Amino acid sequence: MVDPDIAAHYALGFESSRLFIDGRPRLEYIRTLELLDRHLPSPPGRIVDVGGGTGVYAVPLVERGFEVHVIEPIERHVHQVVETARQLNLRGLTAEPGDARDLSGVTEGADAVLLLGPLYHLTESSDRAVALTEALRIVRPGGVVVAVGISRFAYLIDGLKRTILDDPVFRPIVQRDLDSGQHRNPHVQTRPEFFTTAYFHRPEELRDEAFNAGLVDISLFAVEGPSWIVEDPADLDNQLFAARAVESEPALMGATSHLMMIGYRAASD
Repeated sequence: MVDPDIAAHYALGFESSRLFIDGRPRLEYIRTLELLDRHLPSPPGRIVDVGGGTGVYAVPLVERGFEVHVIEPIERHVHQVVETARQLNLRGLTAEPGDARDLSGVTEGADAVLLLGPLYHLTESSDRAVALTEALRIVRPGGVVVAVGISRFAYLIDGLKRTILDDPVFRPIVQRDLDSGQHRNPHVQTRPEFFTTAYFHRPEELRDEAFNAGLVDISLFAVEGPSWIVEDPADLDNQLFAARAVESEPALMGATSHLMMIGYRAASD
């Protein structure tokens, strides 16, 4: 069951375009693919993309030689993935409706499982634990699980960047983020730029959740690092340099917008 506010947010149709500016990929997109290329096994292989949205990452992964199956709770997104696969003749791309907390219908033994969105839309720690445990269950021994969280401090920094911390709607949202990590936008229809129901992680929380689920050899990466604060397509090379330079620096991990956890199922359970 999708939270009504989350469903309303994605019904606005921004998901397909938010990672691009005037057709050019944003820093988040470039860095996410860069980290996936570095840590996924070499193709061919089978990837389950849980909460894969409109297939924005599934498509390039199929083009790299993987088979990718998208599990997605928003039906409109499922239809978009299927239509994209048809239009681009991507036989390795499939999709079906589903929930990160119940992957019982998914064939086990995937080479990799991606959770690039579910963890920040599961606001209860027990639900996030189930999602990670389910991902661990369906990945093969030695396989990789990749999960992304939003930094606890993302909207505080974003408010500074956009000079809107004095906005009477935005300020209470940020304060709640900082106090509890529980992000709520009471004006999701009129102020969609303030996102929707979510949970924002501290870096150590994301690592601990992965560890408690049973993943091993866990690494944490800042996707954008501090570069997202000054994101400018005209200065992309410098922003990529800065993001890469401190991607594993604990002292700056919370300054990113998105955190990526890389963990593995033990080769011998």
